Amino acid sequence: MILQDTIVALATPSGAGAIAIIRLSGADAIHFADKQFRSVSEKILAKQKTHTIHLGHIMDCNKTIDEVLVSVFKNPNSYTGEDVVEISCHGSKYIQQEIIQLFLRNGCRMATAGEFTLRAFLNGKLDLSQAEAVADLITSDNEASHQIAMQQMRGGFSSEIAKLREELLNFASLIELELDFAEEDVEFADRTKFKELLERISFVLKRLIDSFAVGNVIKNGIPVAIVGEPNVGKSTLLNALLNEERAIVSEIAGTTRDTVEDEISIGGMGFRFIDTAGIRETKDVVESIGIKKTFEKIDQAHVVVYLFDSTQFKTLGSQFKIELEKIKNKYPQKPLIILANKIDKLSEDDISNLKSQISNLELLSAKEGTGVDELKDKLLSFVNTGALRNNDTIITNSRHYDSLLKALDEIEKVKHGLESGLSGDLLAIDIRQALYYFGEITGEISNDDLLGNIFANFCIGK
Repeated sequence: MILQDTIVALATPSGAGAIAIIRLSGADAIHFADKQFRSVSEKILAKQKTHTIHLGHIMDCNKTIDEVLVSVFKNPNSYTGEDVVEISCHGSKYIQQEIIQLFLRNGCRMATAGEFTLRAFLNGKLDLSQAEAVADLITSDNEASHQIAMQQMRGGFSSEIAKLREELLNFASLIELELDFAEEDVEFADRTKFKELLERISFVLKRLIDSFAVGNVIKNGIPVAIVGEPNVGKSTLLNALLNEERAIVSEIAGTTRDTVEDEISIGGMGFRFIDTAGIRETKDVVESIGIKKTFEKIDQAHVVVYLFDSTQFKTLGSQFKIELEKIKNKYPQKPLIILANKIDKLSEDDISNLKSQISNLELLSAKEGTGVDELKDKLLSFVNTGALRNNDTIITNSRHYDSLLKALDEIEKVKHGLESGLSGDLLAIDIRQALYYFGEITGEISNDDLLGNIFANFCIGK
C-alpha cells in the first residue's frame, strides 16, 4: 500500500471553538501550504527548518481567510514520516471549511478515518499495536485506561512480543538449516535450550492472555448492577454516586421500569453503574419486562450491589434475605456488596441488630450521602490493580487477545512435537505459524482488509 498524494483534514473536534487545527500530510504538503500562506515576514515555508512555527495569513487569491500560525514538520521527523503542515486558525466553522475547501480545490485530498496514523504505520513510525493504542489514548476517559494506552503507545507490549518473536525466529532459522543437511543427520538447534525458550514463551503468553480479563474491564468500565426490592433507594444511590439527578426518584414503588446507566471514575478506574428495576412479583407487563432486564444486567455485571431498606427490615427482613440468597446462589462467583440503606432513620440498637443478622454488611444513607465514599472504596477493592501499579503489560485489544491465543496454541504444538521427537520439517510448520501470529500483532504481517478494519475506527484527522 503506497499513498503518494497529499491529504488534509481537521485535526481538532468539529464545531466552533477558540482554535482549530487543520493538518496536511504528504510529499507536497509544504508546497501546497506555501501557495496559500502569506508570512508576515515574507518567509517561504519550504526554506524553513523543521519543527518551526510561522505567523501569517491564509489567502484565497487576494482574499484573506484568516490570520494563522503554521507549524512545519519535515520528513522523516514528523508524526506520519512525511512532510506535515498544521495550520492553527480561529475556531469558526466557516473559517475551518473555507481553509479545507481551499486546499481541496488546489490539489489535496480529504483524509479518510485514521489515515494520518495509517501513514505513520506504513512509514515505520509506529508498529500496528502502537497505532491501535493511539485510538485507545484518544478515547481514554479515566486514569487507568489512559495509563494502559500510554504504556502500549510507548511500545511496551510491542517490544515484549518482538523480543519473543526474534528468539523464536533464531531457533526457527537453525531448524530450517537442518533441513538443508537432512542427509547428514546434524542438529544445529540445541533442543534443550529450545525447550527452555518454548517454556518461557508459553509463560509470557499465558500472562498476557490472563491480563486481558483486567484490561478489558478497565478499558470498557467495570459494570456494577444495583439491585434490590422496589423503593429501597437504588435510584437515590445512583444519583449520589454520580453526584447528579440522573435517575427519577419517587415514593411510588416500581418507578424504575428500565435500566439506567452512567459511568464515573473512582480512584482512576472507570465504573459503569446500572440502576435496575426493583425485583418483586408483579402483574404489570411493563414492570415485568424491566425485572427481566434486571437479571440480564446482573449476568453482565462484574460486581453486584444488593440494596435493602433498613427501616423495613423488622417486617420484611425475611423477604430481603430470600432475595439475597437467590442472587448469591444464582451468581456465586460474582463479588456481592450488601447495603443497608436509610440508616439515618435507625437507632444505634437497630444498627447493631442488623449487623448481627447479616454478615459483611455495609451501611448507607443514599439521601444524606453517608457511606457513599466507603462504598467506592469497597468497589475498588474488587479490582485487581496490581499489574497496573507495577506497570506490567496489560492487554485490552480483542484482536491482540485472539492472536495471542492462537500463538500459544501453536507454541503448545511445538512443545508437544519436541517431546514426541517430531522431525524438524514438521516442527518448522508449527513454528512458522506461531511466528505468523506474533507478526500479526505488531503488523509485520498484515493485509489491506485488516488495516482497513483497524483504521476505520479512528476519527478523521488522526
